[in-house]
Amino acid sequence: MFRILILLMNLLAVLVLKQIFPANVTLRMEAPAEVVAGSEFEVRIFINKGDLESFSRFQQVIPSGLTASQVESSNADFSFEDKRVRLIWLRLPRQEEFELVYRIKVDERLKGTFELKGKFSYIQDNERKSISVPEKSVYIQPSPTIDPALIVDISEFEEKVIQPIPHFAAGSENIACIRQKPYLGTSGNEYIVNLLINKENREKFAKIEEEVPPGFTASDIERKDAIFTFKNGTAKYLWMNLPQESFFMVTYRLIPTDPSKGIVPKLTGKFSFLDGEKTVVIDVLETDQDVKNLTRDQLLAMIPELKNKPAPVAIIPDETKEVTPVEVKVEEPVVEEKPGIEEKPLAEKKPQVIKSENNKTRDYKELKNNLPYLLEPESGIYYRVQLAAGHKPVDIKHYFKKFNLDREVRKEYHEGWHKYSVGSFNVYKEARDYRIHIWNSTDITDAFVSAYNDGKRITVQEALMIANQQWYK
Repeated sequence: MFRILILLMNLLAVLVLKQIFPANVTLRMEAPAEVVAGSEFEVRIFINKGDLESFSRFQQVIPSGLTASQVESSNADFSFEDKRVRLIWLRLPRQEEFELVYRIKVDERLKGTFELKGKFSYIQDNERKSISVPEKSVYIQPSPTIDPALIVDISEFEEKVIQPIPHFAAGSENIACIRQKPYLGTSGNEYIVNLLINKENREKFAKIEEEVPPGFTASDIERKDAIFTFKNGTAKYLWMNLPQESFFMVTYRLIPTDPSKGIVPKLTGKFSFLDGEKTVVIDVLETDQDVKNLTRDQLLAMIPELKNKPAPVAIIPDETKEVTPVEVKVEEPVVEEKPGIEEKPLAEKKPQVIKSENNKTRDYKELKNNLPYLLEPESGIYYRVQLAAGHKPVDIKHYFKKFNLDREVRKEYHEGWHKYSVGSFNVYKEARDYRIHIWNSTDITDAFVSAYNDGKRITVQEALMIANQQWYK
């Protein structure tokens, strides 16, 4: 009986420890201390995941001159691009401990020492957490078969040897969005804009954003299954899935608010598309030619010619005129959850006159106080819950203390606003649930979900399309 009681107590202790330390994640790396230039070596990563099951990622940045290839990924999606080894799991292996193996090839011209390090990121209790692998130094012996005059230290390899890398991957050179110069429609009081998109084999998310000059409004004529919007001077097409054709055309009209002025619209635009896991952004090209009946050969011949032309100049509004700031609306998908709710400025205290301090001193103190709370960019698509915004900053530590929040508030400066948000969620539904938690547990009733792509703000709708996630009301 006593032995059974001891076993029960031990079992209870294990259960309690699992509740306190549910993940217990550990990370270990094996790699040789010395390699020869021109050879290959294996890197082994041992991950003890504890009770983790859901989305996780391992990343390792390696210097220029090294390339990585997969050996054993333990059911992860392996990729190597822009000096980054990345393995992503939507669901981790069942076993508590598993091993990753990949091979690194060393350029034959290298010599010198470099550091191998990496980070395992995971979601626990709806929070993003990470653990770093202990660094390991690897020394590269120069190759005895290479002319010593060609050998370069690994720290200088990128600067001396690597040629400039295109801003998007090879095979995307012919991807382009070509705008036919706006021309008068048959009615004589509107301009027609044709956009010809050559997408090659791309299938997923894409976006066109056209900056429309003041004095015009835009409406859609042909959208090719895209979502078309015109807001704040920007005409936008959004695709979750691109049309099947390798090239296709969309069309919109520009309607002058005062036709008597006879202004010819000048446009600038950007075309965004997915290349692997990255979003590539290129300029919209413009031509005087009629693009409606181009053959594929004519189109492919036109693209390099247009890329070598200087970009068009946009019409810049007169900045001497007083412009009334527009309140930032809730950045949600097409269906708004709480109609009529706008982003409200924070209550701002009247500044006190302090004779002993000048403005520079106060600005320095303000920067110093807010520095630990600045929002740092993260990679990929993620969501945060925005709490408030104001044109003047507040003391984060004291202002938000009264709400008893269970997550740290971070600050960013965006479009003239100091914005304050909490959390970091890879899945929209988790951010939505936490926003509801904020509504129910604090006096903040107008919190909303904001979305980011590699640290840059985008709409929630765009994030859902890129990440192929579902929207929840």
